[in-house]
Amino acid sequence: MSEALDVVEGGRMRLEQYIAMQVKRQRLGQGLKIADVARIADISQGMVSKIENAQVSTSLDTLSRLCDAIGLPMSKLFADFDRPDGGAQLIPAGEGLEVVRRGTDKGHTYHLLSYKQGPRKSFEPFLVTMDDASEVFPRFSHPGSEFIHILEGQLEYRHGNQVYTMGPGDSLTFDGEVPHGPEKLLQVPIRLLSVITYAQE
Repeated sequence: MSEALDVVEGGRMRLEQYIAMQVKRQRLGQGLKIADVARIADISQGMVSKIENAQVSTSLDTLSRLCDAIGLPMSKLFADFDRPDGGAQLIPAGEGLEVVRRGTDKGHTYHLLSYKQGPRKSFEPFLVTMDDASEVFPRFSHPGSEFIHILEGQLEYRHGNQVYTMGPGDSLTFDGEVPHGPEKLLQVPIRLLSVITYAQE
């Protein structure tokens, strides 16, 4: 194996360490002893022990025989190696960024559930709460498409000339350029998820 595989880059696990961990986990899961594996794979017990302790870079042939002995396909052995670390953004319950929008002064609360997307945002998810029965609502118009999903309460929602009666579990998708917004609050409090997506140039 290449000497480059012996290097730990950015804190990532060396290939030998990864193989050692997977092989030992599979052997123990099968209830096999090192002696059993060595006999089935026709490999010395010392070699099996060194592989499981990341003390040696073994050949693919030896590794293949070892994997056969413990019932671990080679494709599965390497499936998770060098997987990207990922960088998902977790927003715990109740910790969305509260923002001001046109409905804020009408008793509507907006919590942005994803931010720090870089200079060009591709979408904006909001948790919207309405807790008053005011009959005066702003009309929204913005670029992109919008998806809303009712979590709690009931309302009439207008999009252009159409009015939709919505309750828990109902969803609506529409063109954000067309004026839209709540027409009438039928049962408060109302909680809805709103996701606005923007076209990418």
